[in-house]
Amino acid sequence: IPSGARTFEVDFDFIDHRLLVKTSEGAIRDIALRPLTVADFYREYMALLASLGIAVKLWPVPTEADHTIPFAEDRVHASYDAVQAQRFFQMLRQADRITKRFQGRFLGKSSPVHFFWGAFDLALTRFSGRRASHTDTDWWVIREANSHEEISVGFWPGSGTVAEPAFYAYARPEPAGLAATSVRPATARYDPALADFIFPYEAARSASSPDDAVLEFYQSVYDAAANLARWDRAALDRPPAEWSSRRL
Repeated sequence: IPSGARTFEVDFDFIDHRLLVKTSEGAIRDIALRPLTVADFYREYMALLASLGIAVKLWPVPTEADHTIPFAEDRVHASYDAVQAQRFFQMLRQADRITKRFQGRFLGKSSPVHFFWGAFDLALTRFSGRRASHTDTDWWVIREANSHEEISVGFWPGSGTVAEPAFYAYARPEPAGLAATSVRPATARYDPALADFIFPYEAARSASSPDDAVLEFYQSVYDAAANLARWDRAALDRPPAEWSSRRL
């Protein structure tokens, strides 16, 4: 992250349970991850940045959350379970590894595998190269976020109508007929509230080959969406014959 002529980075360490801030000048500071109110953690974090001469402006209110208590005032949320944090980290690590394998099957433009702090999901997006024609929303934020045809896959801990960790896949704009398409594995389903296909984490974990089950889910939804949207798959897709040699 640029800070004047310097750069810095912020890392969560869920092995030793610390938050580390490192600068391009070699300075390192950390905060122990422990049961602490959001207000106290926010105060410690901002003080740590200031001690390194890093001036930042943060939106001080949670977004995409069920509550909007300003960080500096939140003394309601104060838990930290190191065991559960590490378990979630391991879930993300495995999801990242599998999703990067799926990324290698595509020759067109795609995002890196990245993490969205708002919904807490790990995501990968493939693009057709064509602009999207939106008729389903007037909200400029969504129109801008989905300005080009895309098919996205990923993993998140669940929320709303999905009360469990799950892998997901969707197309934006959603081509006609996609919601009614049968996808694999059989335990995958379409969630109309999200306009996403959902494959429960537990179904993947308990499969004979979890990697293959997740890849089958990703590929199945991608095949259906790309075909219905008439993507130029001959130009965009890596031939399946190359997948095994590249461990994709």
